[in-house]
Amino acid sequence: MPPEYSARIEAARPRLVAMAREQYDLELNVGPFGIDSRPALIGAKYAEAQGVGEAYHTAVFRAYWQEAQDIGRPDVLADLAAGVGLDRAAFAAALDDAGFLAQMLADVEQAHAYGLGGVPALVYNNKYLVSGAQPYAVLAQVAENVLAE
Repeated sequence: MPPEYSARIEAARPRLVAMAREQYDLELNVGPFGIDSRPALIGAKYAEAQGVGEAYHTAVFRAYWQEAQDIGRPDVLADLAAGVGLDRAAFAAALDDAGFLAQMLADVEQAHAYGLGGVPALVYNNKYLVSGAQPYAVLAQVAENVLAE
């Protein structure tokens, strides 16, 4: 990761923490910076296939953003997967599965096609992109605009 990109993210962190607290009544305790999140994304594809994608997603987000866990570590992810009802061994095997890797890479390719280069990013109605941490009012306004169309 280029140093200037890392510096920009670190400089924005206090604003992100303040926004989470003020807008969403949420305390952030962010995990390590610059980790490889690909294993977590592959795990998400497996969890989706098992019908617990949303629960896994919530667990991974909470682990990283509120519990400062390293979601790049397979053992951390296996604990989270087990916590949402997935078999630990099957989950660990899925992290090395070429099919789930291909699905994750297809998602990444689609994100790049949308012009997404970071998180969070929301695409409304396959038409409107909201990128970066935004106040609730911004998200609500975009949703209202989409509904009005």
